[in-house]
Amino acid sequence: MGSLAGVEMTTGYKPRLEGTHQVPAAAVAASIDDGKKHLLLAASGSVAATKLPLIISAFRGHQNLSIRLILTEKAVRFLAGQSPEQPTVSSLASLSNVDGIYLDEDEWSHPWKRDSNILHIELRRWAHLLAIVPMSANLLADIAGGFCHDLLTCVIRAWDTSRTIIVAPAMNQLMWEQPVAVKQISVLTEEWKWFDVLSPQITEACDDLGEEAMRDWTGIVTVIEKRLMILE
Repeated sequence: MGSLAGVEMTTGYKPRLEGTHQVPAAAVAASIDDGKKHLLLAASGSVAATKLPLIISAFRGHQNLSIRLILTEKAVRFLAGQSPEQPTVSSLASLSNVDGIYLDEDEWSHPWKRDSNILHIELRRWAHLLAIVPMSANLLADIAGGFCHDLLTCVIRAWDTSRTIIVAPAMNQLMWEQPVAVKQISVLTEEWKWFDVLSPQITEACDDLGEEAMRDWTGIVTVIEKRLMILE
């Protein structure tokens, strides 16, 4: 897990603790029965993470929707305001419907005590839908291999498989076409039926055969709306 100090220096953002004295896990647990639809939106290390503001803003008309974000350590590296197209983590926190943003360090923000809430478990209980936008090649490998070494992969490993996980892959074309990636994707599409894989689109990038870019963000929004049944 990365250094929180490093994240703060890069982004200027400190993860929010909802409620005056509540640790993140307790705050999530307290909101499980708030009567809203719950979208757990996660991003891993890809330039496509810069699409998060567009995706989140598309839901601003859904007043009964609560969104919580999980950002991996590498996702944060794309969200430091380095260019006009790259938002900051703090700017995501100000968008409509966003009720929490969580980094790896939030899992251990306070020393654990017996009977304490555990963040990855409470986020899993809270979420009606998990959407991983984007899913990098590295995260794909972690998911298919069952690894759980950070907050996001722990949520995935603890997931209630009666609920859906949407994944939107984003990686270089050769990485996407590698036999190991093909095998890993087949695990998600053919064996683990709780995954909904939104296949990427081909664009010209990377000085290579092209980049398997993440599915167009508007299409991702439509899929999420249908899954949560919040079309209005």
